[in-house]
Amino acid sequence: MDCNEKRAAIIQATIELVSENGFHGSPVAMVAKRAGVAAGTIYRYFESKDVLIGATYTDLEGRLQEKALEGFPEQGSARDKFSHLARVLVTHWISSPVEFRFLEQFHNSPYGTALRRDKLFGKEKDLCRQIFEEALEQQEVRDLPIPMLFSLAFGPLIFVCRDHNLGFFKLDAALLEQAVDGCWNAVKR
Repeated sequence: MDCNEKRAAIIQATIELVSENGFHGSPVAMVAKRAGVAAGTIYRYFESKDVLIGATYTDLEGRLQEKALEGFPEQGSARDKFSHLARVLVTHWISSPVEFRFLEQFHNSPYGTALRRDKLFGKEKDLCRQIFEEALEQQEVRDLPIPMLFSLAFGPLIFVCRDHNLGFFKLDAALLEQAVDGCWNAVKR
């Protein structure tokens, strides 16, 4: 295994184990075993478990960002941009439930809370925030704080993904469009 393959194997093992066992139930030794590397090898790539978890999130976020930018309607309305992003995220999350579980745990942990705060309050660049800033400027959405707009518009989609992944219903293209429309309708003027 070359360096890139080892790093990728470590990241993938981290995603899988954290989604199965949580952060505390996924010690570095277990990650190393799942990745097929020695425990010391992990520390050649990541100085600590916290750094490994952050790097794993950054890797997943980068992949999602790439997907979101494919066919992104730069010249479209905020609603068009929201719909595109929502469809991309939901489609990815239901096709990759292990990644979805990792991301859910990350965002609801101390690891992700500070990052979410920075994105929602504009300290770090974020596509979702940009969409809602544009929508507010063009008066397409209710005059609410951006974190609330995000919660109202994307929160239900997270539950839709979770419930689809749990087998409570089958999310097909028609249901996805209804869900995205319903979420936009929750925030539109």
